[in-house]
Amino acid sequence: MTAHTDQDFRTSALRAIRIETKAIEALESRIDESFIRACEVIMQCKGRVVVTGMGKSGHIGNKIAATLASTGTPAFFVHPGEASHGDLGMITGQDVVIAISNSGNTSEVVTILPLIKRMGAPLISMTGNRDSVLSREAVANLDVSVEAEACPLGLAPTSSTTATLVMGDALAVALLEARGFSAEDFAFSHPGGTLGRRLLLRVSDIMHTGDRIPMVSEGTTLSGALLEISRKGLGMTTVVDAKGRLTGVFTDGDLRRTLDKSVDIHNTAIEQVMTRNGKTIAADQLAAEALNIMEDMKINALPVTGDNGELVGAINMHDLLRAGVI
Repeated sequence: MTAHTDQDFRTSALRAIRIETKAIEALESRIDESFIRACEVIMQCKGRVVVTGMGKSGHIGNKIAATLASTGTPAFFVHPGEASHGDLGMITGQDVVIAISNSGNTSEVVTILPLIKRMGAPLISMTGNRDSVLSREAVANLDVSVEAEACPLGLAPTSSTTATLVMGDALAVALLEARGFSAEDFAFSHPGGTLGRRLLLRVSDIMHTGDRIPMVSEGTTLSGALLEISRKGLGMTTVVDAKGRLTGVFTDGDLRRTLDKSVDIHNTAIEQVMTRNGKTIAADQLAAEALNIMEDMKINALPVTGDNGELVGAINMHDLLRAGVI
């Protein structure tokens, strides 16, 4: 075995990247009538998209099915070998089948074609051979042929699998936009992730309520307000009128500014030094919106108010951090 230098490793890697980049660029001219037809067929599908493929094509098919499913197009992967031994029952005439094969003649996939045709499920193919069995039998063939594999032996699927994956992503994105699929829709299929928490969690889910709300009444002395801030630990206290409506807030920052004025904390009423007309948020708003307000206003806490201005809760940056919104 010839010893490889550092430069040899870099040269090999860069050559592979350039070959695969060229394969991807070639796809642009293939977003044609056949691609549009594939999108239309899937949009009209009353069932699910069933993706199938053998070997490396199967691995790519699994990823394409997962991407479709997470972006608004119900989809799943079926192994063509298993389909011949019972799993074909997972496919119905209401579904659309996407069959992936670089040669377009993979025996395990070709074997199940007559059964797919018999059930009436439309077939979309993704092949590197426009004259193959799969291409001819499909209502739309997506051309993923490549000039060369990145593998110098021309054997390991490299450029061809990359081109197929990118074509699958293009299909998923086109369908996503056609469906008007939103970030909130995406979050519903990813409730366990950070995005799900950011987009689904409401202020009401994590806000402080009841006795945990830092709150004093108008007329309370500044020293009394400071005790409430210390007790509740949110770095601020809200101020309410006799009807429980929010009239102001007093924060750690307000305290520093007040002490600079040599105010008597024992004889000064809180409404004389509190901040009026500050930012608030509603309980049914997204926790991510509370984060945006805090970051924009450079504050660490927000009062939560109801329709008539009544105080119903409080939330701070630590609550958002614990909930995984940040």
